Amino acid sequence: MKMIALAGNPNSGKTTLFNWLTGSNQSVGNWPGVTVEKKQGILRNYKQFVVQDLPGIYSLSPYTAEEVVSRKYLVEQAPDTVVDIVDATNIERNLYLTLQLMETGRPLIVALNMIDLLKKQQRKVNLKKLSYLLGVPVIGISALKKKNLSQLEETMIAETKKQTSYPFPKYDDRLESALTMISQQLIGIVPEEKARWYAIKLFERDEQVEQELNLAVERQSEIEQTIVTAEKLFQDTSDSIVVNARYDLISQYVRMCVIDENDFVTSMSDQVDRVITNRWLALPIFFFVMWLVYYLSIQTIGTIGTDWVNDVLFGKVIPDTVQGWLSHWQVAAWMQGLIINGIINGLGSVLGFVPQIMMLFLCLGILEDCGYMSRIAFVMDRIFHRFNLSGKSFIPMLISTGCGVPGIMATRTIENEKDRKMTIMLTTFMPCSAKLTVIALISGTFFPQQSWVAPSAYFLGMLAVVGSGIFLKKTRLFAGPPQPFVMELPAYHFPKAGNVLRQVANRAASFVKKAGTIIFASCVLIWFFSSFTFTLQMTDQNHSMLRYIGAAIAPVFAPLGFGDWHTTVAVIAGLIAKENCVGTLRITFGSPTATSFAATLRQAYSPVAGYSFLAFNLLCAPCFAAIGTMYKEFGDTKWTLRAVGYQTALAYLTAMLIYQASQMLTTGSLVSVALTGAVILVMVYGLFFKRDASDDLYQVKNEIREEVLK
Repeated sequence: MKMIALAGNPNSGKTTLFNWLTGSNQSVGNWPGVTVEKKQGILRNYKQFVVQDLPGIYSLSPYTAEEVVSRKYLVEQAPDTVVDIVDATNIERNLYLTLQLMETGRPLIVALNMIDLLKKQQRKVNLKKLSYLLGVPVIGISALKKKNLSQLEETMIAETKKQTSYPFPKYDDRLESALTMISQQLIGIVPEEKARWYAIKLFERDEQVEQELNLAVERQSEIEQTIVTAEKLFQDTSDSIVVNARYDLISQYVRMCVIDENDFVTSMSDQVDRVITNRWLALPIFFFVMWLVYYLSIQTIGTIGTDWVNDVLFGKVIPDTVQGWLSHWQVAAWMQGLIINGIINGLGSVLGFVPQIMMLFLCLGILEDCGYMSRIAFVMDRIFHRFNLSGKSFIPMLISTGCGVPGIMATRTIENEKDRKMTIMLTTFMPCSAKLTVIALISGTFFPQQSWVAPSAYFLGMLAVVGSGIFLKKTRLFAGPPQPFVMELPAYHFPKAGNVLRQVANRAASFVKKAGTIIFASCVLIWFFSSFTFTLQMTDQNHSMLRYIGAAIAPVFAPLGFGDWHTTVAVIAGLIAKENCVGTLRITFGSPTATSFAATLRQAYSPVAGYSFLAFNLLCAPCFAAIGTMYKEFGDTKWTLRAVGYQTALAYLTAMLIYQASQMLTTGSLVSVALTGAVILVMVYGLFFKRDASDDLYQVKNEIREEVLK
């Protein structure tokens, strides 16, 4: 059986071509040891040929599991022919992988896909000239419209039988000289046809290749000396030298082969991106967009629906109707209390926020579907790297704005173990839909006319992520540089109403389902503890089990401004589900309506105490479901406890700083001055003065490197 491998960038049309080539003769599984999908099939017109669909990748650098799988297959399995599917509309980016495939020495065919779309872009590609420059066959196809696919199939069969060789890509003469010297050190160690590939990888200081070859110290010394000399000549790092050399060559090919009739006209997406992703304007625009999202969701449109649900539906209609039925049926007083005060008031206080949540998801869905969220990931990658965070961490955090559980699971795409674990610890700092109920409660109760409160919670989460990244990267647990981040920016387009509305409906349904199960059970339990004594005698809330349990723990939260039993038990109930914070407060205060509930809160707590309560619940340990997912992803109890402990400690310090700083400014209390100063000193030390453990690691590496050179 002859093996043909399909390789290409994500969204290049590789899967469409694979389906056409193999028809129904496919098998799907996972590559050994990883959760990356493995698709294989028999060429439908030639049964002696097997087609292997490799994962979509941007390069053969071992940054992701997909890249590791593809590289290992190409180098170790050595397929008879490799077909590189190149997106003709993004030829500059796609040819980067083409050059890397050529460096492996495997027989190669370039399938230039989407040539039908080039006409719309007013561009043409001279296929014969490109084939001549690369030294491999280049076939123009359209996998979607099935154009020239038969010609590609025939070329695949012919090239597989011929096994034609081609010259390797030639780069800068100084780089070629260094690669030649490294290749000489590999004589007798690797096959001659693979020497070029191994030389490039060693020049890039690829750790996997270094471990695989395990060269003698003398050879390592010679190779290191060659690399250091090249770095001095180029005044750049070795991996950057290779990347620049590839793109320089690609630029030459594009200038010679691509005819652009629209050279001086930029697309609408490019024109918008000049503003949206501008170095100076990107963040202010992002802040304005998020302020507008929360303003529409929390302050205006979403609030109209929430006020009706709280004040009318769950404030009068449902309670009055159910109360009438219960009185008519002469139901026992304790059962009436459970149904009215426990279930209806508890669930109503949570379900009342559904309109605001739906409005929030509608806004986020529109931003995501039109392509703006991809730009935010790009902008945040630039910022994250300044603080030693991986840009890939922003994607799980973005997902966490819906729910922390899938956000934590999304960290699986981060191949660096340290970056992945740190992202798991930080991703739940972002406010999820459950925390939105607390945000809406505090902003609507204590700051009804202030539009900055709700979006400030979002940016407080981001600030916690950035600050934690700086601090944690200085510890030995997470020391080391972040991995690079590559993603595709789709063109802007109008969002599809069906996609956005379906997403809103699914997330709202998930929220309501959670309210009908976990929160329902929690409300019943909280009502029971707030209505009975330890001897199971029915009583008022001031003599209940819940009151004494909360009062015993309340002093812990006194420095945060909300040290009473109501808020204490609300925080504890929030560990089950963050929505419980609101329902628990409503039950413990026994407020019959949303209006009276808000008035009671304003009498019990100051606005700063309310915001401190919001900050603590925003940053502290997430719900049990998220903690369970953390444990599953960490695979270790110590790491889970370490993450939960760090989150809770940071939440406590942040809430204390907010409240005590306010007290210091308004009352001048010496205790507040001392506590505020202590928190600031701790944070400043962690961010600016704590020794960076990664510096120690790099120093050790440099010492070893110098020893090798000697």
